[in-house]
Amino acid sequence: MMIPACRLVDLPRGEAHRLPVDPPVSVFHTDDGELFAIDDTCTHQDASLADGWLEGCEVECPLHASKFDLRTGAVDAPPAKLPVRTHEVVVEDGMVYVRLSTEAPNLPPCVAARLAGGPA
Repeated sequence: MMIPACRLVDLPRGEAHRLPVDPPVSVFHTDDGELFAIDDTCTHQDASLADGWLEGCEVECPLHASKFDLRTGAVDAPPAKLPVRTHEVVVEDGMVYVRLSTEAPNLPPCVAARLAGGPA
């Protein structure tokens, strides 16, 4: 499924835009002008990666400093051990779209339980 994220002009380089889907997804615009989309929730604990620090093609979680590669979703620094999903980004007529991955997300237990309707 492809969903509209934002207009490209509204996403400055070095910034992120969080999409309110379950689970949330964020689009990152690197300083080099590249666009990447990953699951927004750190796989270690419930923290928004869009609130983290973007450096090159990595984002650092604001909670415990786990780092994720925006290109692959791989964990580059603990305490997270599982990668985040990556999603395809398409720009058409100045609009940024995200094609959501069909893979299952890697979510921390508290988030997975909440999405499944269990206790948080």
